[in-house]
Amino acid sequence: MRSGRMLTDLRIKNLALVDDLSIEFGSGYNAVTGETGAGKSIIIGALGLVLGERADRTLLRDGNEQCSVEAIIDVSTIAEDFHHYLESSGLEPCESNQLLLKRIFSASGANRQFVNGSPTSLSVLSSIGEWLVDIHGPHDHQSLLKSSRQLEILDAYGGLENQRKELAVSVDYLSDLENRKSELVVDEDAYARELDLLRFQVDEIESAQLSEDEEDGLEQSFRRVTNSARLAELVGEVKALVSDSEPSSYDLILGAGRLINEMVNVDEGAEDLLDQQSQISEQINDLSAALEDYCDRLNLDPDQMREVEDRYNLVQSLKRKYGASLKAVIDFGSKASVRLKKLENRDEELVDLNKKIDTISDKIQKQGRRLSEARKEVAPKLVVEAEKQLNDLGFLQSRFDVEIVDPNELGQGSASVSRNGFDQIEFLFAPNPGEPFKPLKSIASSGEMARVMLALKTVLSSQDSIPILVFDEVDANVGGETATVVGQKMNKIGEKRQVLCITHLAPVAATGSRHYLVEKEVDNGRTHTKVRLLNSTTRIDELTRMLGGSGDAARQHAEELLKS
Repeated sequence: MRSGRMLTDLRIKNLALVDDLSIEFGSGYNAVTGETGAGKSIIIGALGLVLGERADRTLLRDGNEQCSVEAIIDVSTIAEDFHHYLESSGLEPCESNQLLLKRIFSASGANRQFVNGSPTSLSVLSSIGEWLVDIHGPHDHQSLLKSSRQLEILDAYGGLENQRKELAVSVDYLSDLENRKSELVVDEDAYARELDLLRFQVDEIESAQLSEDEEDGLEQSFRRVTNSARLAELVGEVKALVSDSEPSSYDLILGAGRLINEMVNVDEGAEDLLDQQSQISEQINDLSAALEDYCDRLNLDPDQMREVEDRYNLVQSLKRKYGASLKAVIDFGSKASVRLKKLENRDEELVDLNKKIDTISDKIQKQGRRLSEARKEVAPKLVVEAEKQLNDLGFLQSRFDVEIVDPNELGQGSASVSRNGFDQIEFLFAPNPGEPFKPLKSIASSGEMARVMLALKTVLSSQDSIPILVFDEVDANVGGETATVVGQKMNKIGEKRQVLCITHLAPVAATGSRHYLVEKEVDNGRTHTKVRLLNSTTRIDELTRMLGGSGDAARQHAEELLKS
């Protein structure tokens, strides 16, 4: 079954010999070939760039100030944790399960990168790359070199994920308990001071009997009280204009009514004016009554005025101390009350917490030891399978090992445990007899490294979660039967992962589900790198060239490679 997670499109602009190049990759094993110097490494270099690797501005195509690389990756079956990571990083979600990556860099040194159209940092882009792609070759982007990733791989290989998850849950619970305990364990003077402060704060807030709804009304009442004299003055002036002066607005509108009545006696068409005059007269009456009512409400006695002012000042004082709004003050009081009850019952809660901490600590020690023992049982099986794959790839005298260090066995007693357990792990490799084991990251040859990774990926093809694997120089110093084995393993991994492999060997290329040819063309005096997908006929042509001949024998050999 082919994986739904894969690189579907790669577009490169103005990088080295590439002017504007778009490649559509398929699932399974994609072989990439071409003559030396055609630009095959540009594909891996571009992929590394869009995955957050350092930009080398000397690779900018001559005459251009800016380079860009875009990639589209199908993430339809990737773990939900990946999508949570995008969300937590402030990035847009993947529409139609398509992850869109873009990297732009210029000669001036400016870097811009985008994920699903959202601008992001280079570190986030690099982290996304670690979820999705392993590059094995000169441009290393290799998750298997990290100790933490090796531990995950070993657990996945041994089917220990559930044990590991159960341990992680226990460790998280212990951390929560210890945080709660640390909040309670303070020196006695500090304890007494915090109690006094909390009691004062809770009492001050609770005695105020606050309500979130009163804030706006209280603000208006305070403004009215503090400006009551001016309001009374203004009301008096309005009343004089409406009804108290000679003539008042009311008198004037009545006079207008008498004149309109005379108009109606002459012309009945003026009746509409009389109706409007009547409405205005009623409105002036209503306004006069409303002014009288407003004036009565302004006439607060001194005690009422003081009550409003005191309440307003109290609320403002509480807001200055505890929050910008009454809601914030009330929330502060609720949290302070909870904290106060905890401290007042500190001794009882500490006893309960200590019991729980002791219980979960014992459980963690047992879970950690069981996980360590299980890993030590699984590791030799992984070593045997890895060495078998290495032998197939030409490392006939090489050795592989998994080093597991458990602090409990170093006389440290009940060692601290992380969410991953006690153990520290390292994958080790010794390429030649008599040489000591060294960590994988210490392997000097990129060709050796790529083939070791190929061996491990073959063993771990069902467990490893990295969906896209890229191999470069995997066939360095390889020939004959080993080359055929390399191709077979690429194809096998391609059944569960997408594989991109740049190769110089026909047996390695022949096993690919797809075969791409990288070649140079000269147009208008400038050299361009092109990539094309080969069909059955052109593929035989390319395999024939790779076999070093153009005659019937070489072509027949190429055809046989494809058939087998």
